[in-house]
Amino acid sequence: MENSNIPTNITNITRSFVNPDCRLVAVSKTKPISAIKEAYEAGIRDFGENKVQELTEKEEQLPEDIRWHMIGHLQRNKVKYIAPFVHLIHSVDSLRLLKQINKEGQKLDRVIPCLLQVHIASEESKYGWDEEELTTFLNGDEIKEMQHIRILGLMGMATYTDDTVKIRSEFRGLKTLFERLKGLDLPDQVQMSELSMGMSGDYRIAQEEGSTMVRIGSGVFGERNYE
Repeated sequence: MENSNIPTNITNITRSFVNPDCRLVAVSKTKPISAIKEAYEAGIRDFGENKVQELTEKEEQLPEDIRWHMIGHLQRNKVKYIAPFVHLIHSVDSLRLLKQINKEGQKLDRVIPCLLQVHIASEESKYGWDEEELTTFLNGDEIKEMQHIRILGLMGMATYTDDTVKIRSEFRGLKTLFERLKGLDLPDQVQMSELSMGMSGDYRIAQEEGSTMVRIGSGVFGERNYE
């Protein structure tokens, strides 16, 4: 019966949005097909997964108009499995990974949309670019050779803490970086239109600080069943 509240949860979340134009990505990792179908029937089309195998298995069983988001750490040797269909890769945390995505896109003659993941949290366990390497890359020549990726913006994960002042500061810092990068003379492959930040516990703060896309799992589906 864990899925019975999904439509109500979605309604409650979207009603509480500070920014009604912000996109809700329902994080469906570890959740069964039945739960995803229920969210789909309630109008959700954007779903996020953090493991490639789970993402590909679900993609095969669910409606074609679902927009699949890869939100977890992505290994270079697994890009090829999601490259044909993924709607957006949020977690591009290195130049090496971006090059691999471009390579797989070239094989498919497909431009793959990406977000660059910036390390904003105090935990060392989180991945991502820092501001200096990001600026250097976007101003450099390497990106101009990548014709099969499209960078739509940035993604960040705040520190896992109850300290809302710290969380807000980290999101605000990412928004400031986002706006600064938007002001550069960027290559054609870079749009800087999306800012993916905020999850179940902090999405309201993220929206107040300028998020255009929030990734919400337990708020939609209920608490996870970890094996």
